[in-house]
Amino acid sequence: QVQLVESGGGLVQAGGSLRLACAASGRAFSNYCMGWFRQAPGKEREFVAAISWGGGISRHYADSVKGRFTISRDNAKNTVYLQMNSLKPEDTAVYSCARGSCSTWPPYEYDSWGQGTQVTVSS
Repeated sequence: QVQLVESGGGLVQAGGSLRLACAASGRAFSNYCMGWFRQAPGKEREFVAAISWGGGISRHYADSVKGRFTISRDNAKNTVYLQMNSLKPEDTAVYSCARGSCSTWPPYEYDSWGQGTQVTVSS
């Protein structure tokens, strides 16, 4: 079992930036793919970004965030990050990280989730 705790959310004006962090504790982190998801009020949870582990890192993004968001990870710190630039009001949501299986790329199955951190982008 792994515990995931997100941080870094907040209120930012449109065009601004935020950096989210997801700290993992417990069992293996470095052998798993990691992902970020978001859920806006009244909407279903949607995929944001995923990152593979070790060796040649692969990244996968939702079309809506390509070119604006960057996912990265530091296996030594058991932490995955989401750098969000050029934020838009439509990026407002609760952002959660999740641990995923690397058996497929991009990952399809995620088995552990954090509680999430609120990101609010004002216009």
